[in-house]
Amino acid sequence: MQIGTQQTADFRTDFVRQPSGLKQHPALVLNADYRPLSYYPLSLWPWQDAVKAAWLDRVDIIAEYDEVARSPSMEIRIPSVVVLKDFVKPQRKVAFTRFNLFLRDEFTCQYCGATGDLTFDHVVPRAAGGVTSWENVVAACSKCNLSKGSKSLKRSGMSLRKPPRQPAAEQLMNMGRKFPPHYLHESWLDFLYWDAELEA
Repeated sequence: MQIGTQQTADFRTDFVRQPSGLKQHPALVLNADYRPLSYYPLSLWPWQDAVKAAWLDRVDIIAEYDEVARSPSMEIRIPSVVVLKDFVKPQRKVAFTRFNLFLRDEFTCQYCGATGDLTFDHVVPRAAGGVTSWENVVAACSKCNLSKGSKSLKRSGMSLRKPPRQPAAEQLMNMGRKFPPHYLHESWLDFLYWDAELEA
């Protein structure tokens, strides 16, 4: 369907002005291969963005909420799952960020296994020439970080749960599947766990 620029602007304005209650209907965004763009954070769009993308023929709607959004000239059921028409090539290189580091380490202290009050620690202290890299930085709880301080592993008497390594993008993607968000709409489940083994 071809629409003009002014019609598109009017359409967007009409739907964005919907009551705030409709903001609680995110759409799961799948790549053209029907896999989520990311698992953690889960690839979600506000419902307005999903509606706009469908109107502009950039996605196909494959599941919907029961709720309807209305404009003066039309109404549409709010999308709950959309799939991109054009495949987005996943990034091969993983950015070295605090979030990705915590995700690699499963949000767990690599010394004691605690999951709260996390920071990060240089395995080889910077004072001893340690660099800030995937291979030398781990998630650590504040207690272990303080206890280890600027000492080496040997001097501190502490040990790592696993050696730190740079994760591949696919590894980090799979790691994210272990941390589902607090809210999962039932229409999303088949696509989030599409390769999980089915129960007999």
